[in-house]
Amino acid sequence: MNQSKADFEPFEYSYDYSDWYSNNAEPTKPPKEVILPCDPTADDRLFNICMLSISLVVMLILAVLSRKNKFCQGFTRGSSSIFSPVNFLDQTQKKGLIMAVFGLVFSKLAMLMITPDPLPFSKDTPANIKEYMKIIAIFYYPVLYYPLVVCCTLQHKAGYVFGTLLSFSHFAVLVWQKFDCPTTPEIYKYYALLASLPQLACLAYLCVQFPLLFVKGPKTDEDLDSSYYTNYVKLLLKKKSSTGSASTTDKPTLVERILEVPKSYIYIPEKVFRFPLKLAVSAFVALVAIYHTALLLVVLVVPTLHIVRAGIDENIAFLLLGFGIVLSDDRMEVVKIVTFYTWLLEVCYLCAVTLSCLVSLIMLMRSLVLHRSNLKGLYKGDVYSVYNSQKTIRPSKPGIVCWMGLTGYQAAIVCLGMAIQTVVFFICFLFLVFLIIIPVFYGRNVIVFAIAGKAWSGWVTLILVTLLQHVTAQFAFIKKEASTRDLKNRESLFLLTYLLFLINTLVGLIVAIWRMVITALYNIIHLGRIDVSLLHRTAESYDPAYRYYAHSLKVEVSQSHPVLKAFCGVLLDMMIEGGRAGQKIRDAEEGIQENRLNKATSRRRIHARWHLLYTLVNNPSLLGSRKHFQTQQTSETVLNGTPKRGSKKGSKKEDFKPAAVPVQPTETLTSQDKTE
Repeated sequence: MNQSKADFEPFEYSYDYSDWYSNNAEPTKPPKEVILPCDPTADDRLFNICMLSISLVVMLILAVLSRKNKFCQGFTRGSSSIFSPVNFLDQTQKKGLIMAVFGLVFSKLAMLMITPDPLPFSKDTPANIKEYMKIIAIFYYPVLYYPLVVCCTLQHKAGYVFGTLLSFSHFAVLVWQKFDCPTTPEIYKYYALLASLPQLACLAYLCVQFPLLFVKGPKTDEDLDSSYYTNYVKLLLKKKSSTGSASTTDKPTLVERILEVPKSYIYIPEKVFRFPLKLAVSAFVALVAIYHTALLLVVLVVPTLHIVRAGIDENIAFLLLGFGIVLSDDRMEVVKIVTFYTWLLEVCYLCAVTLSCLVSLIMLMRSLVLHRSNLKGLYKGDVYSVYNSQKTIRPSKPGIVCWMGLTGYQAAIVCLGMAIQTVVFFICFLFLVFLIIIPVFYGRNVIVFAIAGKAWSGWVTLILVTLLQHVTAQFAFIKKEASTRDLKNRESLFLLTYLLFLINTLVGLIVAIWRMVITALYNIIHLGRIDVSLLHRTAESYDPAYRYYAHSLKVEVSQSHPVLKAFCGVLLDMMIEGGRAGQKIRDAEEGIQENRLNKATSRRRIHARWHLLYTLVNNPSLLGSRKHFQTQQTSETVLNGTPKRGSKKGSKKEDFKPAAVPVQPTETLTSQDKTE
């Protein structure tokens, strides 16, 4: 091939630059919105340095005041200090303040995972040390908000003043920063603002509660002096009415049974029952976790779908044609169809997130109902309501570890459960919309109905065979005589079983698939709950979340039993000068005569005291602490040279279960029991 030199010479173009400014020129598209980093006027680094210094001074002042109170008051009940300010086993503690602080710390942790600067002391953190900074920040923020916990649980007016100062400082600076910088470049421009709403709510609650506590003053009756325990014992020993027992024997109607199902998922507070503080904190943190997870799921996907839908143009027709997909000959119609399908995709995803939030909230309410039922059962000694075998309700090493980690486990499992539920629900909505609703609405691409239509004869056969078995079982093979049931027509039953063997094999295949679907959906829906094991009853110990829950209940019940605390409160009233019992004794010595009780009232009081004594004597968690039990163990050790029960190396203390001492109300106590 002979080519001239001119063939390889570059082409020369002549541009008329005047055309750029002509009136016929099309306007350029506006550039994509770019969110620049924002530095608020209230510098976060300076604020944290100041707050740490102020918090340190507050802690030193509160330490001196708590030390002074201990010296002045002498023997106090459950006195607090700055190193042990939170009494989680106190049913009468101000739960709202502790819950707000925990929600505040968890909100910081939720935002910490995606922030470019984990610690506020450094900006533009290098990527190679960012993970180390996140680990340090995980310990830093609990320390930063720890003075708020001390101020609300120290029961001192100075603590309430300092708590007001700290909470107002945190709240005012956070609001200031959000007004200065409402938009940030992370993920979504309003993500930081929306994620800070739980923090603002918790800080606002603290700002209101601390001044109220300062006005009311510290409580004088703490824990054992509270009327909650005595009211609980009174309700427990209250004689049940005969009308109530008669009404429970009546068979409930169909409407009542239907209404009982939604009622079991609604938590209604009871007058004489209080949740332990640990479980209340876990429930509130789970609620905050649901909000942060839902927000993160939305801002990660929905803005991206908006950008994709806004960028669809006529070129999408050529892209689909490359994959062999022809939606229409008109390219503008293809753009409308793809835009509509993208909008449906967004709707399906938002519906999945919404359904996941609703399921998580319903499961949280159901967990509260089950928590109360389990606690009441364990208070009464019904161990099998929670555990698969007989257990001793007392603290243990695994129990303490599980009790400490219960709140964190609950929050993490709720977050993971919501993410998995959203993915599964999104797939289900896609199947429903794109394979059923749209084909029926437009009358084309009915793939599912075409497949089902080809196999209609098989489905009809399976349905008829199943109906045949149910009808014959009802009318041909069961006879009723004298309110009893028995088999009849055994020969026909055996013949029909043989003839329908292969058909029942196909039915069994469908049942197996349906069983797998139901099991998967049940486990996915209940994945965020730790009070229900996802394994079989005999294998529930292998479920780590349920194991944490079951072990933590041991600690709660053994340390915060209302009957036990009511009994201990009565004993301490007799020991402490100025108690209610001591005041009655002094009044009697001074000649103050009390109104003599009538015979019926005295009989009821004696009966109630015998019930309380019988309950305490048969309590296995108190048996090892009784005087005669310890004396018996010591004498056996001295005489026989055998070690005490539970002291043998390699044996677990939980394996030894002391038998309860049966004491009937009609028996007389020995002198040794009287001294106890």
